Amino acid sequence: MSSSSTGNFTKKLTESAVMLALTIVLSYFKLIDLPYGGSITLCSMLPTIFIAYRHGLVFGLGVGFVNGLLQLLMGASSLSYATSATAAVAIIMLDYILAYTVLGFGGIFKKVFKNQSTAIVTGAAFVCFLRYIFHVISGCTVWVGLSIPDSKALIYSIAYNATYMLPELIITVLGAVYLGSSINLKSERLSMLQKPNSTKSGRLLKNISVLAVVATLITDILLIAPKLQNADTGDFDITGITSVNFTVVIIVTLVGAALATLFFATSKQKNQK
Repeated sequence: MSSSSTGNFTKKLTESAVMLALTIVLSYFKLIDLPYGGSITLCSMLPTIFIAYRHGLVFGLGVGFVNGLLQLLMGASSLSYATSATAAVAIIMLDYILAYTVLGFGGIFKKVFKNQSTAIVTGAAFVCFLRYIFHVISGCTVWVGLSIPDSKALIYSIAYNATYMLPELIITVLGAVYLGSSINLKSERLSMLQKPNSTKSGRLLKNISVLAVVATLITDILLIAPKLQNADTGDFDITGITSVNFTVVIIVTLVGAALATLFFATSKQKNQK
């Protein structure tokens, strides 16, 4: 191996270590921490996606795998709920190792889309969905009878895991939008992207579009979260998901998405003028 290739590998390894450390730090900034596993963090998945996009599948999967091991160490108490050795292994694999390793696929759209922002945003949404699938499988198998009721286990698992993974997806995608549109991730040295001149009104409308997404997210949480608390004991109760008015949730989400899209598109037009 030549000195240049050795230096390049060392640089990638160093960046991966830094991003892994950042992932752990961000995972402690929890906006919501559910009592039976799962939390909404401040873009804790984004550093792994960053490495996957910048340095490829091998480094991405490596960072994701190590992150899964570290998350397991931090959440080892969850293994105490396992009813057997098989259940413990299933929790380790589904909720930690596989759920976080798949974040290493965050860069697979790099060669599919020429636009950097589109590629990393699509990758972020894709790996969030993959992680969600593993948590759903875990919920309707390992956690049945514990945090997930025996009746309609799949439906409750889908609902429970969506309560934190959907907001987590939205926050991660917003972070990916900013990252992909602000920093040149393809260059050897990270540098800010040259942006076209933007107007004051264009910047204002863009900020309003972001606020629309945040307001929608907060409103959806306020519509759902109170229903997941038992009125008598105050304990978390997943069966309360059946009393959520999902018609209102869907309407709020669609209106918020439409407003965000409208303001963002208008900001683009203002900047082009």
